[in-house]
Amino acid sequence: MSKLDDFLDQSIYVIDTETTGLDGYPNDVVVDIAICKTDLRKGTVEETYSSIVGYEVSKWDDRRRNAWIFQNTDLTLEAVAAAPRVETVAAEVRNILRDRNVSTFNTGFDLIKFLYREPWSLRGVIRESRCIMLASRDVCKIPGFYEEYKWPKLEEAYTMLTEGDPADIRGEQTHRALSDAVMASHILIALHRNGNY
Repeated sequence: MSKLDDFLDQSIYVIDTETTGLDGYPNDVVVDIAICKTDLRKGTVEETYSSIVGYEVSKWDDRRRNAWIFQNTDLTLEAVAAAPRVETVAAEVRNILRDRNVSTFNTGFDLIKFLYREPWSLRGVIRESRCIMLASRDVCKIPGFYEEYKWPKLEEAYTMLTEGDPADIRGEQTHRALSDAVMASHILIALHRNGNY
């Protein structure tokens, strides 16, 4: 890519993770990760990367082994045990995202609690763009209990901000990293088209 192409590139790499819990590293770990290249100028979403993240699950405690992700999606402990190891996946992710504009639907969760930590170590590697959930909050305007507007869930923002079903989920969200990254990417495109991102 030439310097001019890089300058004109309006792509944001949208990343999503699925984890063993909400506490963040080191209590919880990323078990599924995906990246979509979202071209704001063209309004396109390219599925760039997706991987289950491997660990030695036999050493996990019951809390991790019975995490929500394993009880409510098609992701299994067996798949995590057989997947490429976390260090390998983290190196691939860093390589893809180096010097790229990156966002997530919940930056405080995906980046702060996990991907800025070891072994992902994305802090200083990526150019952090505005959180898609934060940008959605003032557009969706869902009344909040403690604040004027609450932070919308991914499904809420997707339903409210996109036309039709651009992510082709047909009302069935799988709660896997790739499908969530695709949905967040289409929310980002809608926000950009309406001048809100």
